[in-house]
Amino acid sequence: MGKLDEAAFSSLIGAGCPGCGHSVFEVRSFVDRTVAVMLGTPNDEGRWAYDGEKLVDGAFEVRCAKCQHVAFSDDMCPRCNTPGHLAKALAEPSRLRVPKRCTSCNENELLVLAMLPAVAVGAKAKAIAEWDEPGYHVVAYACDACDHAVVAQTCPLCDAPGPLRARP
Repeated sequence: MGKLDEAAFSSLIGAGCPGCGHSVFEVRSFVDRTVAVMLGTPNDEGRWAYDGEKLVDGAFEVRCAKCQHVAFSDDMCPRCNTPGHLAKALAEPSRLRVPKRCTSCNENELLVLAMLPAVAVGAKAKAIAEWDEPGYHVVAYACDACDHAVVAQTCPLCDAPGPLRARP
């Protein structure tokens, strides 16, 4: 778990904004997205692949949607919990590069799992980083044709050696 668990998050949100009393918050979090890729280029924006627990688990900032008061902030990497590595996760590009073709069978379509920063207000999330931008990190990719898969060997967000912590 990150610094926030479900109980702490519910308590934080339930209390309302200490600055203005508003009850709607923006949650900035690293969340999962799947993307179909052909010849190394995404076919579309992809699909969110997270639930409420993972949104809370990856949260690095919670602020009031009305007055922008920051109710929670943490600088640790949201994936491996290394202190001070949030800035690195947000500023650096993905270290795992997706090839144009499967290195095992030469197929030109791959499925990518990525983690990227997003801001959620209520149930709707909006990406803060897009493909090939800093903050957008490929965690793994796989070929459906031959089942070949490649997974990041260090923390996909900040490159810390790990071990990676369990996620909800």
